[in-house]
Amino acid sequence: MVYNKPTYRRKREKHRINEIIRVKRVRLIDQTGKQIGIVDTRKALDMARSQGLDLVEVSPNTNPPVCRIMDYGKYKYQLAKKEKSQRKAQRQTSVKEVKFRLKTDEHDYNFKLKHILRFLEGRHKVKITIWFRGREMAHTEKGKEIIDRILNDLGDGIQIDQEAKLEGRNMSIIVSPKPGATFLEEEK
Repeated sequence: MVYNKPTYRRKREKHRINEIIRVKRVRLIDQTGKQIGIVDTRKALDMARSQGLDLVEVSPNTNPPVCRIMDYGKYKYQLAKKEKSQRKAQRQTSVKEVKFRLKTDEHDYNFKLKHILRFLEGRHKVKITIWFRGREMAHTEKGKEIIDRILNDLGDGIQIDQEAKLEGRNMSIIVSPKPGATFLEEEK
């Protein structure tokens, strides 16, 4: 019986370093960023080794390729750190939706308002939707009054991302927290 063995591939490095550089001549930059000029690869490798550093090919597509003398481990660490901070800055906030009706009772209103405050505390955008059924479409101004009441109850810590607009049988508005704004102080 033949088993399918998993094939393990070694993770390929993004940059060629030291002996993996297979060209005869390279344009060399030292660790301070000063350009030394076009040098034989062997000589550049000897210079890097004498300083206890690596020879890293940073631009392989130029003629001759550009190589830099640097500590490759430190360089990889800084790239990973930079990439992580970019991912963190790029984190997407999700849009949470809370639906109300014209006949939403006071207790339900307060319950949903508390959920909106929790979402805003978690730095999420919130889509507040007023849902009209049947003949309620004749009273869209009451939906606008409910949205105004909600915005008044939420206070100054919010910014309106999308003004209230009527889409079919729903009137919706999107709000998000202002930077540094806090909510739910009375619960803490």
